[in-house]
Amino acid sequence: MLLIYRLLINFILLISPVILIYRILKRKEDYKRCIEKIGIITKKRNKGKLVWFHGSSVGEILSIIPLIEILEKKKYIKQILLTSNTLSSANVFNKLKLKKTIHQFCPIDSNFVTKRFLNYWKPSSVFFIESEIWPNLIINVKKKNIPLGLINARVTRKSFKKWNKISFFSKLIFNKFDFCLTQNSETNNYLKKLGALNIKKIGNLKFSETSLKNNERLKKNVKNFFNSKKILFAGVSTHPGEEIFCAHVHLSLKKQFPNRVTIIIPRHIHRSVDIKGEIENLGLKVHLHSENKIKLDKKIDIYLVDTFGETKSFLKICKVVFLGGSLIKHGGQNPLEAARFGCRVMHGPNISNFSEVYSLLNKNNISLKVNTFNNAKKIIKQNLSSNFSSKNIINKLNAIGNKVLILNKKEIIKYIK
Repeated sequence: MLLIYRLLINFILLISPVILIYRILKRKEDYKRCIEKIGIITKKRNKGKLVWFHGSSVGEILSIIPLIEILEKKKYIKQILLTSNTLSSANVFNKLKLKKTIHQFCPIDSNFVTKRFLNYWKPSSVFFIESEIWPNLIINVKKKNIPLGLINARVTRKSFKKWNKISFFSKLIFNKFDFCLTQNSETNNYLKKLGALNIKKIGNLKFSETSLKNNERLKKNVKNFFNSKKILFAGVSTHPGEEIFCAHVHLSLKKQFPNRVTIIIPRHIHRSVDIKGEIENLGLKVHLHSENKIKLDKKIDIYLVDTFGETKSFLKICKVVFLGGSLIKHGGQNPLEAARFGCRVMHGPNISNFSEVYSLLNKNNISLKVNTFNNAKKIIKQNLSSNFSSKNIINKLNAIGNKVLILNKKEIIKYIK
């Protein structure tokens, strides 16, 4: 199996110039740095102890930054190498103010390329984040007797089934990790079955995730509208059927709260025109965010966001959100971004992708499950009538995050000294 994998990777390496050129034209690669992906080093290694972290993309990189900030204060660590796969993660890194940490794109998982990469960087310890599993890299790290950890590990049922189909090969790879720090109990069980050793459930590092400064700004006319008409709640990252659910909730509360507007931000904005038609059939007035009017009609019931990249700006002005993908069999969406803005999160029963995150938020009264219109109405009314504090939610989230961060640091430091 390993031989087949290596032959496939070598073929990809041969055609990689064509792939990279295509991706550059699509603006998915940095033309100056894409050579890093075929193992060409563009950064300098400092003398002394170097620690290497690797994560796939933006989410993994942001989750690890608070831990890296702690490690940068250790005098015996001279340099930290952070690798990732995507251009967006590199752009995020460039916005961070780290002193000892440098970023490289992770090279293709060719046996030859990974050996050369390791020979240059000579890491004293290596940590993969979440579910980044590269067989050649893992095998070559262990051949050099370098401590290797899988941190903030997350294995879904879907990915477990894939790995379990090649169980002999999986055990060859997963038992190479010296330790695994997991987000949840489900991952513990899956990793054990896949052959991993020394597994500990620590919690999700995304609770302590670094929040980048929100540079998104609502236009003046939109700000003025929301200053004059208060928000009932927001439906965020909604899927088919969930927008109409939000609309019915708004309709049922309209008489009691006449000067309120509900914001809906669908997961796939190309559906916006159809969503608008559906909701208007209920007799509600819908405004599309892309319709740039100087003055917005105060009779608007539903403010439908049909543009990219503005979710954070709307979360910032909301107190209660319904997070989509949870009334349908999708598995839910990550609630931490909304909670980080101090929002109370409502969700449906289908949250299998983030069940332990929601469980912890539910225990702290940050998130609440809804099954019916009446459930949602009750929660919204309670929040409107109580002394609800966004700051209290943020403080609770920070407390959870600090606890997870300290536990991770305690385990990881054992493999760096």
